[in-house]
Amino acid sequence: MQPPADRSFGPSSLPAPWRLAYLQAMDEKEKSSGPPAAGSGSFLLDYWRDPSSDVKNHVIVRTDHGLILLNAFPYANGHLLVALGEARPTLLDYDPDQRDALWRLTEIAADLMQRTLDPQGINIGINQGRAAGAGVPQHLHVHLVPRWGGDVNFMSVIGQVRVIPSAIEDMAARYRRLAGVLSGSRP
Repeated sequence: MQPPADRSFGPSSLPAPWRLAYLQAMDEKEKSSGPPAAGSGSFLLDYWRDPSSDVKNHVIVRTDHGLILLNAFPYANGHLLVALGEARPTLLDYDPDQRDALWRLTEIAADLMQRTLDPQGINIGINQGRAAGAGVPQHLHVHLVPRWGGDVNFMSVIGQVRVIPSAIEDMAARYRRLAGVLSGSRP
């Protein structure tokens, strides 16, 4: 099938060499600012510091080291985030024990996603740095996106719109039910 002649698929390029200085200055500012403080824009750190708001913030699992929560702006229904409580911008800024804790939380999230949603696949990834797509570049986190055959369809390809069929509160409740069962506690 040929796309319509007047329809552009994919991003166009606009040379803008004057933006390089701006982008480099923004990168230097982020590197020199250090870990975020409360209210600095790192919602992950704010959520970590406020366990009493876990339900409101869609936190599914909280451990001594970090948390698993639903992404409020998901790529797909059930998209989870995993973050340690301590905010660091890069994976190697964490010591080996912290990286182990991050990976253990990621394993818990993957198991929880598999048992709760039974996806046909899971994308697991880290966007390290703003240029790599990190929305919170000062607080490294892992994305887990459930995938099904055919989940990229007409709406996302042609319409350039993602359809998320479940309310975030309903998805959080679904994950929490299983998390409670797995941990031996009540949901």
